[in-house]
Amino acid sequence: MHTLDLLDQAIATAQELGYQIRREWLDGQGGGVCEIAGKRWIFLDLSLSSLEQLDQVLEALKSDPSLEQTPLTPQLGQVLGRRRAA
Repeated sequence: MHTLDLLDQAIATAQELGYQIRREWLDGQGGGVCEIAGKRWIFLDLSLSSLEQLDQVLEALKSDPSLEQTPLTPQLGQVLGRRRAA
């Protein structure tokens, strides 16, 4: 599976879990998860490669306890280390 496909799947899963996604040019200075006014955000740094952006989303998903109840595609489940799939 291509990195961009996995990134799309990871973003869709994050949105299902209630995350807002914001893509910004952060010049490699950051990104990741934060909470603003009670909403959970994932900031993706557009200066990073798609693989690095995928890592940012995966880190957010791995730390979310709701992920255990969320159906995943087989590919995303494998990357996240889960056997359960959609």
